[in-house]
Amino acid sequence: MKTNRQAVILEVIAEQDIETQGQLLEALQARGVVSTQATISRDIKDLRLVKEISSNGKYRYAQAGQEETSDAARRMQEIFREACVSFDHALHTVVIKTLPGLASAVCSAVDAMWDENILGTVAGDDTGILIMRNAAAAERLCAQLRKTYKR
Repeated sequence: MKTNRQAVILEVIAEQDIETQGQLLEALQARGVVSTQATISRDIKDLRLVKEISSNGKYRYAQAGQEETSDAARRMQEIFREACVSFDHALHTVVIKTLPGLASAVCSAVDAMWDENILGTVAGDDTGILIMRNAAAAERLCAQLRKTYKR
């Protein structure tokens, strides 16, 4: 819930000039995300959002250190792309096969990139196991991985 809401917040501020928490709350509600001002305030702090001057001269929320964050995300995605050999799911478990010695790095990358539906990961030498909240979450993750990491 929190991860999804925060992802929507990041989408909203990337697409719109949001000047106040009230505007952000309205934009979230327009996308079907129900929240409170207090929760939005905590999310702003967690996401380290700052106010910057937009092209129209008004203030808007933006992600602090956005280049650093996107660089880290790109590095994690690159680890996954380079080290992952295959992945599939059975029930609520996702199994990821990697190059020898890289399962831990791939599991760490997946942990950093995905949401609260991943309950935990276990990594061996060349195999990572992700325990998902349910079978539907495992299927969605594999579909997203296939879409994102086509070779």
